[in-house]
Amino acid sequence: MSDPLTVGDTAPDIRLPATGDQELSLADFRGQTVVLYFYPKDSTPGCTSESKDFTRLHDEFRNAGAVILGCSRDGVRSHENFRAKHDIPFDLLSDGNEELCNAFGVLKQKTMFGKKVMGIERSTFLIDPEGTIRQEWRKVKVDGHADAVLEALKAL
Repeated sequence: MSDPLTVGDTAPDIRLPATGDQELSLADFRGQTVVLYFYPKDSTPGCTSESKDFTRLHDEFRNAGAVILGCSRDGVRSHENFRAKHDIPFDLLSDGNEELCNAFGVLKQKTMFGKKVMGIERSTFLIDPEGTIRQEWRKVKVDGHADAVLEALKAL
């Protein structure tokens, strides 16, 4: 397994199923800044909070020239339900094969109910219009995170 992508690396051209009956790749967004956030699971409290924060700031991100994409291992149907329930205005990528998760190195061993499992460590990446990763946040705490990403975007 290669080293995880980090600041200065080029975002991979991995095509994934997405909401809105689409298949999307980060390469589809060349020419725009992309905020890519990885989250563990649809409809869990932390992930719902984080998605609502990005939703609340969506217009500001768009006005600053950025596209927001969320990504988890959940299926497209789960993503569609999650989007509909919380009026999430941006697309969610389904990484059931963990290709994008592995490329960015966001899968980590966690302990749930005393068992060791592999899960997504909440992480966000700011990718410039040329496809270069400009900033990364790992081990994200939800409170204030979307605001911090917006500030970093405005500083680009």
